[in-house]
Amino acid sequence: MQNNRQLLTLSEVKNKFTKGPISGIFTDGSCTGNPGPGGWGLVYVKDDEIIDEKFGFDDDTTNNRMEITAVMEALKLVQTETKLSLFTDSQLVVNTFMTWAANWEKLGWVRKTGPIKNLDLVQNTYKLIKKLPDVELQWIPAHSGYKWNEYADALSTAYLRDEL
Repeated sequence: MQNNRQLLTLSEVKNKFTKGPISGIFTDGSCTGNPGPGGWGLVYVKDDEIIDEKFGFDDDTTNNRMEITAVMEALKLVQTETKLSLFTDSQLVVNTFMTWAANWEKLGWVRKTGPIKNLDLVQNTYKLIKKLPDVELQWIPAHSGYKWNEYADALSTAYLRDEL
């Protein structure tokens, strides 16, 4: 969910931030209200150069749906033999796919405490993760000045601005 922080354009992000990993896919999701309008973004970089970037928008969604969508779209970019890191600033996303999803799948996509939220996205994303064992999903702190995470954030909030 967005707060009152300043929304930077892509060029402002590239000029302002320099720290953090310089290779991998960086993803982010955002939402104004929760639920409400939201967006997702991803940037694929190698040696600090952009290979690809994508973003999308949904006018009625949640922050978690946008975070998962960003990861799912990032996985679609990856070739099966590619070893790389996929960064997200959502601990829920990391836990969902690295800790809980395997057990949920074994149990028939149910859990003891109730239904799995965003099950459609979780199942589709988990299928992609299983096909790409060389992709490592990693957590990265949000809004900590890591250049490419900030860039993914700017892509995810593009729906709030007239320009990127």
